[in-house]
Amino acid sequence: MRVSSRLGSAAGGPRPPTPLPLSLPRLKNLELTAVEGSDVHVRMLAAPVNPSDINMIQGNYGLLPKLPAVGGNEGIGQVVAVGSSVSRLKPGDWVIPASAGLGTWRTEAVFSEEALIGIPKDIPLQSAATLGVNPCTAYRMLVDFEQLQPGDSVIQNASNSGVGQAVIQIASALRLKTINVVRDRPDIQKLTDRLKNLGADYVLTEEELRIPETKTIFKDVPLPRLALNCVGGKSSTELLRHLAPGGTMVTYGGMAKQPVTASVSLLIFKDLRLRGFWLSQWKKNHSSDEFKELILTLCDLIRQGQLTAPACSEVPLQDYQQALEASVKPFVSSKQILTM
Repeated sequence: MRVSSRLGSAAGGPRPPTPLPLSLPRLKNLELTAVEGSDVHVRMLAAPVNPSDINMIQGNYGLLPKLPAVGGNEGIGQVVAVGSSVSRLKPGDWVIPASAGLGTWRTEAVFSEEALIGIPKDIPLQSAATLGVNPCTAYRMLVDFEQLQPGDSVIQNASNSGVGQAVIQIASALRLKTINVVRDRPDIQKLTDRLKNLGADYVLTEEELRIPETKTIFKDVPLPRLALNCVGGKSSTELLRHLAPGGTMVTYGGMAKQPVTASVSLLIFKDLRLRGFWLSQWKKNHSSDEFKELILTLCDLIRQGQLTAPACSEVPLQDYQQALEASVKPFVSSKQILTM
């Protein structure tokens, strides 16, 4: 009998997690199936609570599992045993989900071999637990939409999010400049210092981005050709205003629950492009080998000290309610990690 949450999750661009009757998810004992053929018995070690996980519970995400479902899309587990036809994994290996909706908020489970990707064990546990969604999203957005060169700049909102922190670090490794926009808050200086310690070149509040003096930044760095939007509404409009002609804004979330609005003049006279990104769709369009290559690239950055896990708060699985409630509070910069 194994402890497991009964609600599922998927990865990709989140909407803002709004309060739910979070008593709906519950812990339940489930029987493990026998390990046969291509089966892999996995003991889960840690799994984060992402905004997309809450969206799944709310029923307003792009992928919804059949109910009842186990919660959690992301996490790190260790192989306990394998079936007779398993060739890529062995007991002791670390594994992460290969695609969305695996259900990681549980102590252990039996999965098929193709549902898992083996990763190196020489990276920190929190980095491994948060590897498969936010850093992957950050890397793909930085390299897939504009051919950026060292010295080019990128502007983003929600810069304190998991993706935002990964963007700062990966961009720094690629020798790109970042202009990072966050919501004003009581501890804004503490947040600014933390993001700059990660490699952020500039950190601005939403209000500071709107004042004319902000343009002095672009005396030192070129106008950004890439904007990364996880908010929508006025925030995304301000990102567009600061893009270089011919630049691209990529939207991967909508935390403000407001549409992206682009003026006709920006589209015509600056020839700006509006794109979207969803990691789940990227995985559908690419092979598992390509995803594994992406994971190994990120692991190299972690080993080199160029990519760390976001600020995390570890919560025992049995206290999942505490983690869910914390994940929907405003101005929380610490990712909740369920530990098994």
